[in-house]
Amino acid sequence: MESIVKNGHNKVSTTLKKPEVAVSHLREGIALLLSRWNGLQMAVQNEWGGHDSLQKSHQLVLDIFSWFSQSKGTLYAEDLENLLHESLLLSFNTEIEDGSIEEVAEQLMIMHEEYLNRNHYSKGSA
Repeated sequence: MESIVKNGHNKVSTTLKKPEVAVSHLREGIALLLSRWNGLQMAVQNEWGGHDSLQKSHQLVLDIFSWFSQSKGTLYAEDLENLLHESLLLSFNTEIEDGSIEEVAEQLMIMHEEYLNRNHYSKGSA
């Protein structure tokens, strides 16, 4: 947090975005996007992954977040699509062929790119 003194006596506080907050927002964004994905939500609600389907969907959020945060090289949407496809198949015994895997992967890639741009901007201005 940084304080700015204005006119010698008025203090105006501004907050700098901490990396932990930005990371938390990325994780929340991933969770929100997956919560709006009809194919995944059908699998969870119908317990196609068993009685722990909800926990498996939460694990998918963490897996995606880890994929973004631990990858060293260039990230490709096709690799994320494969992660989503494999997770649905292995965790929920579900194959989704309506194009939504590709759409969700694209939206996640955009979200991650926006996170990187905001985080880079915050670091550069600190």
